[in-house]
Amino acid sequence: MQAFSPRTDLPLVRRLEAVGFRAWPASSTAYDGSWQVRLTGGHPSKRLNCVVPLDPSDCSDLDLRLEKARKRFDAYGRALTVRETPLAAPQLVDHLKACDWQVVETVDVMTVDLTSLALPEMLDYLPSHDVGRFVDAVLAVDKDVGASKPAIAEILSSIKPPSAFFIKENPADGPVAVALCVQDNDLLGLMSFAVAAHRKRNGIGTEILASALRWARISGARSAWLQVVSDNEPAIGLYRKFGFRKAYEYRYWRPQG
Repeated sequence: MQAFSPRTDLPLVRRLEAVGFRAWPASSTAYDGSWQVRLTGGHPSKRLNCVVPLDPSDCSDLDLRLEKARKRFDAYGRALTVRETPLAAPQLVDHLKACDWQVVETVDVMTVDLTSLALPEMLDYLPSHDVGRFVDAVLAVDKDVGASKPAIAEILSSIKPPSAFFIKENPADGPVAVALCVQDNDLLGLMSFAVAAHRKRNGIGTEILASALRWARISGARSAWLQVVSDNEPAIGLYRKFGFRKAYEYRYWRPQG
């Protein structure tokens, strides 16, 4: 497994990590040194339930701190998960490998400059600010979300930066695509982007993505970012058509057994 590139732009990583935390807030956040411990009882998302090391020099007392984190996760009924970004100490990663932890998922963080981006001309969708309607649409479109309506609504309602919900519906199928946009100063985060399985590959994703990015640019965003599982080739292909390029990746680690 390759290590992160030494040319990774760490200031950019720090900024995107910070806006990412604000865009998808955990219900409980605690710190152990520079490790952020994120837990959310009502939602199984790994992003909401993980330990995130945020300083490459913070590598003391690893066994003790991981055991302390495990007890926190046990109390929430969650599997202990470490999220390794380029900000994690190399010694921590070596320790996880030595203890037979396994990488369970790799995610790409992608960015695009909105200031000169040419967006396709097509029907625009106006954003909604109705949390309940958007949650219903998410549950209808994404059958693998794994959380209840109250849990998703609680997360959405706790987002502090301005946000907007994009929903495509049709009379026959109801909601067929969704996207959440969170604007943090000049950065636009694209979250919860999903197209119903039976409506993929027919241009709906392009329509929603174009509408979301156009709204973001009009609202003052200069760059956009998103996170996508590294082996999701169809989604990555769509994002690349819009000019998104990989900024860095992160990995989720869990102990075996």
